[in-house]
Amino acid sequence: MASIEKRVRDDRTTWRVHYRTPAGAQRSKSFARKVDAERFRASVETSKVTGTYVDPTLAKVTVGAWGQQWLDGQTHLKPTTRARYEGIVRKHIHPKWDRVKLANVSHGDIQAWVTELARDHSPATVHKIHRVLSLVLDMAVKDGRLVRNVATGVNLPRAVKHEHRYLTHEQVDHLAEATGYPSDASKFSSMDTRTNETYRLVVLFLAYTGVRFGEMAALRVGRIDLRRNRAVIAESVTPVQGLGLVWGTTKTHQRREVPIPRFLVAELTEHMRDKEADDLVFAGIRNGQPLRVSTFRTAFGAASRAIGVPGLHPHELRHTAASLAIASGADVKVVQQMLGHGSATMTLDTYGHLFDDRLNEVGEAMDRARAAAHRRRDTLRALPRVAPVLPEPDLGENAEEAPASASAGQGPFSDLYPRPDSNRRYRRERAAC
Repeated sequence: MASIEKRVRDDRTTWRVHYRTPAGAQRSKSFARKVDAERFRASVETSKVTGTYVDPTLAKVTVGAWGQQWLDGQTHLKPTTRARYEGIVRKHIHPKWDRVKLANVSHGDIQAWVTELARDHSPATVHKIHRVLSLVLDMAVKDGRLVRNVATGVNLPRAVKHEHRYLTHEQVDHLAEATGYPSDASKFSSMDTRTNETYRLVVLFLAYTGVRFGEMAALRVGRIDLRRNRAVIAESVTPVQGLGLVWGTTKTHQRREVPIPRFLVAELTEHMRDKEADDLVFAGIRNGQPLRVSTFRTAFGAASRAIGVPGLHPHELRHTAASLAIASGADVKVVQQMLGHGSATMTLDTYGHLFDDRLNEVGEAMDRARAAAHRRRDTLRALPRVAPVLPEPDLGENAEEAPASASAGQGPFSDLYPRPDSNRRYRRERAAC
């Protein structure tokens, strides 16, 4: 149990609380007022019982030191993701929080920092920076250094959803031709780089398969099945600052197959004629190494301006592939598999508005079904109506008595031989149907 000790020094009275942590370490804390000491003692004992105790000495570590420790533990991330997190910590978190202790970080301070960031950065960038700091503080909570994550509930700038640009089939053809065979090639470029058939095929492949640029750059000849018109997407290659080209799995760590249109299969067949199974399908001109998006964007950017769509990014060809597939009748599950999304929800969140154009198809299908039902009804009405022929009853031993009693509509056989007026009423009701 914690105890309170009264101390008097130089005519000044203080109250010191002596207590032990759940691990058994001895701690003490002084207060100027007895009531504050009693509240602290009660809170310590309660937190120890409920399992929410946090040792104040553990929260004395700075955010900078703790952030570096958090980074060192992110070995499960892909190199590209870890490099992005490391850049955020170095550029945005350290300048503000490097020397601040975890215990001194408040919700209000984080809110003011986020508001300041929003003046100079886009909402998407602010969201990413805040997320990294929140992850750092989350680990401090799990480690027992903080009671709660004070970054939770911070008001972030509203993210602006940019409208995607989708190219038509004709625009894709013009873009591919302008990328591989520019009309105004630089006179300072070497002859072997003024035209590039590989670049033309890259544009077509990205626009009709929807793969990411890194997945295309890592694609090998052995993973293309020309007979089935399929390409197996199993790995990706991305340049990372300080590490060079980094090979790894796809973004979702899943292998998938993507369809290749027949016209493109014919061109790829000629393109891969002299290549081995382990060769890259789309390699650099000179060194045979994987294509870098930074190099490709030089020719791609000039081509986008030439066709009247300036500022086009290679990743927008992935959006184009989705729109062309949906316009061709592909459902959401097919588009999800082609793009390698983790769920159909992600596909619908990104491209759901493109499926709205197919609502007319549903209405037209209902019209056709209703018209067919009406035709069947009219056909039945046009058939000739024949009065039913009642079967002769088996009267057995009473055969001689039956007609007399039955014709009168009386006796034991009246239900088998209805009255004549009943027969006429039956025929009238039948004809009215």
